[in-house]
Amino acid sequence: MIRIGIIIGSTRPGRNGDRVAQWVRDLAAEHAGEAADFEVVDLNDYALPLLDEAVPAAKAPGRQPHTRRWAERIGSYDAYVVVTPEYNTAPPAALTNAIDYLYAEWAGKPVGYVGYGSFGAVMAVQRLRAQAGVLRMADIGPQVALSLREDFVDFVDFRPRELHTAELHRLVDELLAWARALAPLRTLPQAG
Repeated sequence: MIRIGIIIGSTRPGRNGDRVAQWVRDLAAEHAGEAADFEVVDLNDYALPLLDEAVPAAKAPGRQPHTRRWAERIGSYDAYVVVTPEYNTAPPAALTNAIDYLYAEWAGKPVGYVGYGSFGAVMAVQRLRAQAGVLRMADIGPQVALSLREDFVDFVDFRPRELHTAELHRLVDELLAWARALAPLRTLPQAG
């Protein structure tokens, strides 16, 4: 069974990401059925400090206990959905920091995006797409862009429009197809 991690990209108090991630998990699990297992990964559960590894992740695995714990969790998935807000046209610093902690754990795996913000976090997702390429991830095309004005009441009560259900289904279908196609890459030794 394909394992998919749904990463909540915000650690901000009062964030909307936890509700969005739960919506993604529920709809994705219902749509995919027995084909995949979806788990929410909350950055708040890892309390990663600003990157504190002396050697870049592309050169060697991290030594810090929090890095090893984060690597073990992220490495256990075959694909990811990143749920991200947009802060000043960028993804949250906590998300970028968490991504930077690892390298081999991301490689050869597909990633899709569900963004929320004034304009659906499209600019934040563009930055994440660029980062995914450097990490040798397969950045899939379908994206769900949730508007704080149209998919939330008073910017906090999450009520997604119906059109987003079909968008999420397309994202899940493509994510699963890529996860199956890339499975042989995940068994190759990683260059160090």
